[in-house]
Amino acid sequence: MGELGKAAGITWYDVLGVLPGASAEQVQRQFDAKAALLRPELLSGAPSPVVLAASRAGEILGAARRVLADPASRARYDEAVGVRRGGGSLARPEALPSEPGLDWDAGFVAGSTGAELLDGVLALSDWLAPHPRRARRVVVPDVRGLFFSVCLEITGKLGLRVTMVRLTERPMAVDGLVVSQSPGPVGQARRGSALTVRVWHPPARYERPPTGTPGR
Repeated sequence: MGELGKAAGITWYDVLGVLPGASAEQVQRQFDAKAALLRPELLSGAPSPVVLAASRAGEILGAARRVLADPASRARYDEAVGVRRGGGSLARPEALPSEPGLDWDAGFVAGSTGAELLDGVLALSDWLAPHPRRARRVVVPDVRGLFFSVCLEITGKLGLRVTMVRLTERPMAVDGLVVSQSPGPVGQARRGSALTVRVWHPPARYERPPTGTPGR
């Protein structure tokens, strides 16, 4: 799944859209709100790439909830990524080691399906590690299966410009889901270059016209 919590990276908090001090109830509420956009009835008739992206998104959200909803798991995660110090006070995220000896049990849900799916998505520690001079080229992240708002968080920190192609003709006014991207997550791009993402929204549901004839 990669390392979360770098100063310029993305954390499980970002994925769910909650602050580090959020309660378990707030975590669950945000999970429910995002998962509601992936309900089968909203995906009915959607093309297979959209269904695949939605499945990936569900795994990502599930992994985030598993870490943040459990107090012990969240405490280990916060300590590992520098969100909280040992005394419980909030702290600025610090760099994490990228060596094989990193404690993957510290809230990273090692071995989970969501972790495996996100190998290129949130592995930002090496890409975003501080350097004396900012690199002119950055690794293109894999943002497929992320909600568009989270995609913007990642690409903004990498210095990439996002161009969105909307896949739904009459979309609901909700956060969209990234289905595909160009260029793909297989190489590097110049900082400031464009990343085109194709974003799906659930189609808007319109009220049915009133039945019957007025006056009857």
